[in-house]
Amino acid sequence: MTTPTVFIDGEAGTTGLQIADRLRDRSDLSVVSIAPDKRKDAGARAEMMNAANVVILCLPDEAAREAVTLVTDPDTVIIDASSGHRVSDGWTYGFPEMFDGEQRAKIKASKRISNPGCFPTGFISMVQPLVRAGLLPPEAPVSVNAVSGYSGGGKALIAEFEDGGTADNYRIYSMAQGHKHLPEMKSYTGLSHVPMFTPAVGRYAQGMIVEVPLMLWAMPAKPTRAAIQAALESAYVGEQFVTVASLGQADALAGLEPEACNNTNKIELFVFGNDQEARLVARYDNLGKGASGAAVQNLNIVLGLDEAAGL
Repeated sequence: MTTPTVFIDGEAGTTGLQIADRLRDRSDLSVVSIAPDKRKDAGARAEMMNAANVVILCLPDEAAREAVTLVTDPDTVIIDASSGHRVSDGWTYGFPEMFDGEQRAKIKASKRISNPGCFPTGFISMVQPLVRAGLLPPEAPVSVNAVSGYSGGGKALIAEFEDGGTADNYRIYSMAQGHKHLPEMKSYTGLSHVPMFTPAVGRYAQGMIVEVPLMLWAMPAKPTRAAIQAALESAYVGEQFVTVASLGQADALAGLEPEACNNTNKIELFVFGNDQEARLVARYDNLGKGASGAAVQNLNIVLGLDEAAGL
């Protein structure tokens, strides 16, 4: 059998470098690279893309959309790590564990896969199972608070924090409620409205915490905290990268820091609080399950390889 080839368009960026690192020692696939002086040559890039079995786009949104037009081979699979196609027709959302794992088969059969955003990964992982189980009404007003390491902002934000461009230890942003992640947060949870999203960045490189507070007393089904935890646990039975803490494990914690899952593809879910008010929390690496790890997982699935290879 011919070894499948993978081309990373944008391999010099933060996500591209992480993906390349995860694939470097793989013997079940081959990564092909373009000469540095040809990275902006559309003709050279098109040649590389159409010769590869899978192309992973690690580009800004508009550049990713333009790159897709360069692929003319109908057999070439594209995995887009940007937000350029996350709610586009004809693209499969690359969250394998979604819909009780039913999304995995769609990814396997797809030629166009859009990698989830880092913040939506945590939000969707917690909210979608509750809407599906009938515990959270689609029309419910939902808020999501989140903080990420500064690597999530790419080279410019990394330079700002590491080269003395800012003294901020914590910074909120996107205060006008126009964040580009909002459409996928709504589309893949079944919510009728976009959530109230309050993102922030902290002075640490990797890791993130996404939190969804729920007033259980105000929800029509009046679910208990245990019912919320059980719904999440049921949604991810048998999944190797998504784990749901028991109530006892959650209660044993005095706090939660964001870096514990760094350099892994894991996402850990917790349900804190009580039967009146619950705090749903997801912890993971914004460059792992929130970006490059997810891309490699989708790559493994679409090529029929071990899903955990390189992860």
